[in-house]
Amino acid sequence: MKQVTELGSQLLQTLWWRLGGCRGLTTRAVQESLRESEPLLGSVRPFEAIPQSQSNPWTKMLRIWKDNGYENLHLETQKNFQKLGPIYRDKMGTLSTVHIIMPQDVEKVMKAEGQFPQRNQMIPWLKHRQSRKLKYGIFLLNGKEWFNDRVKLNQEVLSLRSTGQYIPFLNSVCQDFVKCLNNQIQKNVRKSLTFNICPYVFRFTMEAGTYVLYGERLGLLSNNPNPEGLRFIQAMSNMLSSTSLLLYTPLVLSQLINSKLWKLHLESWDDIFQYADKCIQKIYQEMCLNGSPQYSGIMAELLARADLSLDAIKVNITELTAGSVETTAFPLVATLFELARNQDLQSALRAETKEAETRLKEQPQLLVKELPLLRASIKETLRLYPVGSVIHRYLAKDTVLQNYHVPAGTLIEISLYAMGRSPEIFVRPERYDPSRWLAPSSEQSNNQISNFRFLFFGFGIRQCIGRRLAESEMLLLLHHILKNFHVETLCKDNLDLTYRFVLHPKSFPLFTLRELN
Repeated sequence: MKQVTELGSQLLQTLWWRLGGCRGLTTRAVQESLRESEPLLGSVRPFEAIPQSQSNPWTKMLRIWKDNGYENLHLETQKNFQKLGPIYRDKMGTLSTVHIIMPQDVEKVMKAEGQFPQRNQMIPWLKHRQSRKLKYGIFLLNGKEWFNDRVKLNQEVLSLRSTGQYIPFLNSVCQDFVKCLNNQIQKNVRKSLTFNICPYVFRFTMEAGTYVLYGERLGLLSNNPNPEGLRFIQAMSNMLSSTSLLLYTPLVLSQLINSKLWKLHLESWDDIFQYADKCIQKIYQEMCLNGSPQYSGIMAELLARADLSLDAIKVNITELTAGSVETTAFPLVATLFELARNQDLQSALRAETKEAETRLKEQPQLLVKELPLLRASIKETLRLYPVGSVIHRYLAKDTVLQNYHVPAGTLIEISLYAMGRSPEIFVRPERYDPSRWLAPSSEQSNNQISNFRFLFFGFGIRQCIGRRLAESEMLLLLHHILKNFHVETLCKDNLDLTYRFVLHPKSFPLFTLRELN
C-alpha cells in the first residue's frame, strides 16, 4: 500500500491553470507515452499473448476487505497502461477483464457489442431485486427485454422533446438554490459565504432529479428540509457506499463475512423503493381522478403512455434516481473548483451566460446551443474527473484489438481516467483547457474531437439514459451560479481522487461566494 500511496502523490501534484497558460499536472506517469504494442507481421497474435497484470487477484480482494474499498484502483490501472501498453489482461477475484484505452479500440468494441449490448452485472443490486421479487430495470437487464424497455424509456427521458419539457422544472430548482445561498450570504456582514459547497450541491441534484422524475419536490433547499427527503438522501448514500464494498467480493463469501453490510444495503434499497411507491400511488390516483392536463414529470408521462407495466416504471425510475445524484454532484463541484482557480475562464463564462440570458428565458431548450464554452468546461471536467471511471461491455463476436485476437464473451473494461490523462489521446492532458472541445472537427491537427474520446456518458445504444438530464442540470446550475456569484478558493492543490464505486474527491476545498454587483 505504501508504494500505491507514493504513486498517488507523484501522480497528483500541483495544478496551475490560466487561460492561455494552463496549470500543469506535473506527473511522470501522465507525461510518458504509452508503449505501443510491437507489430507482428503475418498474423494476429493470440489472446494469451495479451500482456497480463502480475498482481494477485486475491490480494486485491483482501485489500478491498482490509481497506473497505479500493481507493487507488484508478491510479493502479493508469500505472498498468504505462507499464504494459494500450491493452492488458487483469483479474480481480473471479472477475477477468481485458483493459483498453485507445479510442480506435473503443470504436471496434462498439461494432462488436451486438444488437443488445451487455455489460457486467451489479450483483448487490441484483440480489436486492431477487430477494424482494422485484422486476429488473434497464440498469440490470440484458438482451431483448432490455432493448424493449430502453426504447420506450428513451422517448420520455433521452429525447430532445422531453428535455424541453422538464427544463423549466430544473430552472425553478436552480432559482431556489440561488435563494438558499443568498439567504446565507445576507447573514454575513462581509456579504460573502465561505463553506463546503458539496452538501448543498448534493441536495440540489437530489431535489432537481426527483422533481423531474416524480414531479414532486423533496424540500431539501429550504431552511427546514423535509425529514422524509433527508431519509431518502441517507438511504441513497448508504446504498451507493455499500455497493462499492460488495461489488467485487464473491457473493457467498461476502454474505458470510459482511452480513451487516448486506443488511444495510438491502434496507437502503427498501427505503428508496418505498419512496418511489408513495410517489407512483399518488400520481396514479391524481391522474385517474383529474387526468394530466400539463406536463408533470417523467413518471407521469410513462404512466400516461401505459406501454410499460407499473412495476417496470417504478423500478426504472428508482434506478434512474440512484444513478443521477453523485454522478452529477461531483462534476459540478469539480467544475466550480477549476473556475475558482481560474478567474479569467470564470469571467469568460460569465460573459457568455449574461449574453445568452434573454434568449434562454424565451427558449430554454436552447441551453446547450447557447452556452458552448460552459458545455466545453463541463466536458473538460469530466475528462479529468470522470465520476464513472470505467465502462464495461461484453463482446458479442470475436474482434481484433491492438492486433490481438479477443474472443466473443470477453468482458472489456474501458478506463476513462487513464484515457483522459493520456498524452497519446489528448494534447497536453495535464491542462484544464475547455478550448480543446471547441476546435472545429474539420481541423485535422486537432484529433481529439471524437465521439470515442468523450465517453463519460458511454456510447452506442447503451449510453447513459440520463445523459440529457445530467447535462441540463449541470449547465443550468452553473449558469445560475455564474450570473449571481463570484466564486473563489484559496486552495491551489489538485483534487485528490478516491474510488468508491464512483470516483470522487477525498476531501473538498472551501469555496467563497460573493454576490455580484
